[in-house]
Amino acid sequence: MTRSGSTPRRSVLAAALGVAGAAAVTTTAAAAAGTARPAPAAKRAAGDAAAPAGSKAKRIAEYHGWTSHADWLAGAAKGVRAESGARPGIVVSRPLGSVDYTDPHTGTKAAWEYATWTSPVRTLSVPATEAIVSWNARTPAGTWVQIELRGTYTDGSATPWYVMGRWASDDGASSIRRTSVDDQSDDKSSVWTDTFSIDDPATGLRLAKYQVRLTLHRKPGTTLTPTVWRVGAMGSDVPDRFEVPASTPGLAKGRELVVPRYSQEIHKGQYPEYDNGGEAWCSPTSSQMIIEYWGRKPSAKDLAWVNPDYADPQVCHAARSTFDYQYEGCGNWPFNAAYAATYRDLQGVVTRLGSLTDAEKLIEVGIPLITSQSFLKTELDGAGYGTSGHLMTVIGFTADGDVIANDPASADNEAVRHIYKRRQWENIWLRTKRYNADGKVVSGTGGVCYLYFPAKPTAAQRRVLKELGIR
Repeated sequence: MTRSGSTPRRSVLAAALGVAGAAAVTTTAAAAAGTARPAPAAKRAAGDAAAPAGSKAKRIAEYHGWTSHADWLAGAAKGVRAESGARPGIVVSRPLGSVDYTDPHTGTKAAWEYATWTSPVRTLSVPATEAIVSWNARTPAGTWVQIELRGTYTDGSATPWYVMGRWASDDGASSIRRTSVDDQSDDKSSVWTDTFSIDDPATGLRLAKYQVRLTLHRKPGTTLTPTVWRVGAMGSDVPDRFEVPASTPGLAKGRELVVPRYSQEIHKGQYPEYDNGGEAWCSPTSSQMIIEYWGRKPSAKDLAWVNPDYADPQVCHAARSTFDYQYEGCGNWPFNAAYAATYRDLQGVVTRLGSLTDAEKLIEVGIPLITSQSFLKTELDGAGYGTSGHLMTVIGFTADGDVIANDPASADNEAVRHIYKRRQWENIWLRTKRYNADGKVVSGTGGVCYLYFPAKPTAAQRRVLKELGIR
């Protein structure tokens, strides 16, 4: 979390209007003032506002994932093999060759064998101003995965292959440092940490089609291999909105999930090399709560590096395991989802929901969610702080439909559970524009959330996930 008054390193990324549920999400949000977003990752032209309340709903986002055996077979495989079974994925079969990679964060140059998988071309039903990719993979020490995105614009020209992440769950001596890649642009679009963005949406240019490419790497001469179980990409064109229509409490009224409570604040000063210590650990702390809700935990071996005097060492482990060495923070959205998926039979997806009604559907079938929001202290009663970007876990709804959230920005674990007013919550979460403490127009997060769920959901969970576009 970043408190009001500070200058967040992730001011661009927190504004990036992340991802959407696979079937298109719709909205009829109230019109926003025609003011451009200041954040480069989410530029919006004057007058590019949401449709007035009551007008016909407009599709704003689409997510598509590749995760089944048939999905993997449909892609172009070069040196990889699609494996079937309980959890289909791709692995290195016969490397194409080797490539040298100099790790910019260690200076180490090494040769790596590699193989690739490229998705079919996906035509977006929502020509997009933004896109984001998330993935689930197992990367034993000495292996890693590069994730790339290439697209075609609505004017027919093509983007370059953009690196959306270099991922390794391990950061030991035999592995690379997981990292995003800065300074990627073709003068029409740019990549801001984990988000592809059209540079000037006012021109009408959009991303019309895309492909995802996975490059699996391993130490030469070994039989080690990464395994990728899921990769998904989102495209969205989210309208500017200072306010969204009020929703009506639904099926999840009075339902609360029993989710562990962890405070980021008790970790202040611990391991400052990972995003300045616990004060900035809202994302990994929230991730750890949901991971443990599903009954998973790091092993004693995983935690052996943590000072035994520290409480909740698994939160320190989550921070280290999500740290992006280029961004210098733990708030890279896909890195958090990828971390969750390192646990047995868990999946992680970064997505966008269209309403609190969508969140209620998830809670009703036992799936908590992690939401991203920004607000002034006066905009969320009971929080006691303001923030330019913060992650919390939604664990239920009161009988009146108010939001029950585990807020990691609490003094201690006992204080983590909060009840926030429904109307206030939905607006600070779903809006894309807001005023900061200086009265300047800045970006909101527009319904971004993380969803972590079992590799084999129940029938009810599968139904709801499918309604939200995730399969």
